[in-house]
Amino acid sequence: MNTKFNEELFLTNETGRMLYHKYAEPMPIIDYHCHLQPVEIYENKEFEDLGEMWLRGDHYKWRAMRTFGIAEEYITGSASYHDKYLAFAEILPKLVGNPIYIWCALELKRYFDIDEPLCAENAEEIYQKTTRMIHEKHMTRRWCMEHSNVRLVSTTEDPVDDLRYHIALQKEEMFTRVITAFRPDKAMFVGLESFSAYLEKLAQVSGVAIDSFATMLDALEARLRFFQQTTGTTVSDDGIPHFTWADYTDAEIEEIFRKGRANIPLTDHEVDQYQSAFLYEMARRYNRNGYVMQLHIGTYLDANTTGVQRVGQSTGFDCADDQCSVTSVGELLNRLTIAGELPKTILYPLDGTKIETWAILAAGFCDNGTKAKVQLGAPWWFNDQAFGIQRQFEACANLYPVSLSVGMLTDSRSFISYPRHELYRRVLCNYLGQLIERGEYFSGEEAIRQVIEDVCFRNANEFFGFGV
Repeated sequence: MNTKFNEELFLTNETGRMLYHKYAEPMPIIDYHCHLQPVEIYENKEFEDLGEMWLRGDHYKWRAMRTFGIAEEYITGSASYHDKYLAFAEILPKLVGNPIYIWCALELKRYFDIDEPLCAENAEEIYQKTTRMIHEKHMTRRWCMEHSNVRLVSTTEDPVDDLRYHIALQKEEMFTRVITAFRPDKAMFVGLESFSAYLEKLAQVSGVAIDSFATMLDALEARLRFFQQTTGTTVSDDGIPHFTWADYTDAEIEEIFRKGRANIPLTDHEVDQYQSAFLYEMARRYNRNGYVMQLHIGTYLDANTTGVQRVGQSTGFDCADDQCSVTSVGELLNRLTIAGELPKTILYPLDGTKIETWAILAAGFCDNGTKAKVQLGAPWWFNDQAFGIQRQFEACANLYPVSLSVGMLTDSRSFISYPRHELYRRVLCNYLGQLIERGEYFSGEEAIRQVIEDVCFRNANEFFGFGV
């Protein structure tokens, strides 16, 4: 029985192994969607230890630790990173079949050249070894990105962010280019009590007096342009946990906006109307400012309200749902197409069981001379593991060309999560190798090389216009 990391991980056929090691493995990384903190990239501090590298801000691991009944003190609480690491190391061998097990194995191998499995018995020894290496090699945030051959990362910021750290980073010579994505969700959630206070902040930073839905859009577009002028970004990001298209008039939206600003309760239909108008109008602005619209679809946020109250949001209590229908997103794309203002769009459905229907929808809105104008995004969050990636390849190649995909992303808060790109590339090459060995693809090595290099790097670079 093998007890060391296997370099042929997920590569179960000879052709796939050749394709991965020869073509996919050397390709640089573009991580066009993540949640790294720009302040950390700017300050570029050396990590304290492996506990910090693994467990600081990683809700994937936090969720897993909770399932084993580990006390919150050793997850998000006051325990030291050393003690949190030891608690995590104890459960890691029990995460059989879970992507966290593979991610950790890849991270130990790629950053520390450790190929033995971590467990309670060797946890302290590996802790001491990795701590020495962190300090000997000065493993900082930027070191991790450069070591992983990451040529570009896009963080995610709210329109009210002043981008001070991005501005500072633009002045430095770095191996990795850092941009940001524009995420205006808080202006869409009109029913929240915080909506009015948020608009005050938006008005202040934009210099636009917000007294209507129309002027709020003006303020958002001003910030959209500021983001682009500051970092050269072409990336937007809208999270739509639930969305039902509802027709509206301008007068109705202005009245809904007035009520939301005054914290007057809204009906579900009014919220649907507002969100429909918001997404439509923001898409028009993305289009005319050269942005790609990314729609993250179907999150069930804050499912465990007790956990959220105790620990905070985005700490492992979010889930997946299917409240956002293909029909509603399709109507949004349809209205934009009718108006001639549909931007390049990437759809990220979180409900992986319906992936084929979303692929069909994306293909239905590709036209007008733009390659892959609307496409399916990488399998993300609960789907960014070997099964989810393989499922998407097999389901979607029948319905939308895999060769046009902009590839993988980390969607992560961790600076050592880049082996997720490696996992994706391994599964991709194994899938292609299977097709070739079954005789289902016989266009030759040069043709398949281009497909692999496009999916791993070139498609994202061209689609977003990064110029890396």
